[in-house]
Amino acid sequence: MSICSLNPGEKGIISSINGDTKLVKRLFALGCIEGTEVELRRTAPLGDPIIINFRGFDLAIRKKDAKNILLKKL
Repeated sequence: MSICSLNPGEKGIISSINGDTKLVKRLFALGCIEGTEVELRRTAPLGDPIIINFRGFDLAIRKKDAKNILLKKL
């Protein structure tokens, strides 16, 4: 399942990150790596972007990029 499948307030553990190399490197640099717990905080009124929280900070990310973050639901 991707992070987009979560409802606000739900959490999951990152199992893999797919997509282009630039996106993967950017997320890795921010600490968004396999095994990290992530929470969907909220979705913008029109559905894009979404705000996720991991390692103590919030990150706004486009929905098309968030679909590449695969999770195991907690």
